Amino acid sequence: MPSQNRPPGGKHTPGRKRPPARKRSTNSRKPVRKTKTGAYFKRPGMSVLREIKQLAKSTELLIPKLPFARLVREISGDFNYDGGYRFQRSALEALQEASEAYLVKLFENSNLCAIHAKRVTLQAKDIELVERLCDGSFISVRKHARK
Repeated sequence: MPSQNRPPGGKHTPGRKRPPARKRSTNSRKPVRKTKTGAYFKRPGMSVLREIKQLAKSTELLIPKLPFARLVREISGDFNYDGGYRFQRSALEALQEASEAYLVKLFENSNLCAIHAKRVTLQAKDIELVERLCDGSFISVRKHARK
């Protein structure tokens, strides 16, 4: 049987000895478990709340400008005018500001209706109720969408 201190092939190099094998503790083999506390644990819905707070603080427009401009041009194209309509940039910005303010107010009031009905989820009947209660100040979106 070959000795553990000699290299293979039977050649011995004087002065060099292999260090004895270390015993490993059984505790070091177990993976370290991190408990779900502090920064590691994210409760469900917290990222959504963070996003809501961030959007509530911001003043920039939420709808991208080019798709909104295309939508305005598509809707204005439904009116019969041969020359077509042209819009100034400031007019499109004003339309977008008003549209977003309208939608935010509509969803705020609809959310209040859902909370009153002891629900968390916003449903179509909440939006319809807000439109009905406001009696014309909120134009019915569904009537125009059916065309």
